[in-house]
Amino acid sequence: MKNFTKFFLSIFFVGYINFAPGTWGSLVSIIILFPIFKFSTLTIQILIIIFIFLFFISNYLINYFSLFTNSQDSKHIVVDEFLGIFTIFLFYDFLFIYNDFFTLILIFLIFRLFDIIKIFPANFIDKKLKNGYGVILDDIVAGLYTVLTLVILNAFI
Repeated sequence: MKNFTKFFLSIFFVGYINFAPGTWGSLVSIIILFPIFKFSTLTIQILIIIFIFLFFISNYLINYFSLFTNSQDSKHIVVDEFLGIFTIFLFYDFLFIYNDFFTLILIFLIFRLFDIIKIFPANFIDKKLKNGYGVILDDIVAGLYTVLTLVILNAFI
């Protein structure tokens, strides 16, 4: 169970890259999720169900990982970036700007900015919730801020 937990939470061990694991986790998340959202025949309802399932499994495994590693919000955990990027892709049709490549670059850069600076309520969640939900929710907030930013940007372009 420990090896599966490490594999899952680090998104195929990407979280174990020593330099900027959150950035690498975000990049790999985009590489995984873009084809699913762009080319799959899954409905938005199915994708939301998958998101909810991954959210609760991730919370459980983060809490389990924290127990056996005696850590809180380990840098090896990048499934939170995956869920933040997943949140953005749920709104991808509203965010598209010029072409897919440009849109993906903007998603990556803006998400990383919001994930790093943690604007309220992300900073509050990060400081106050010392469990799996705290690890995940600040990235979902960063994803929602990214969506909002790109929708606004799209309105002016």
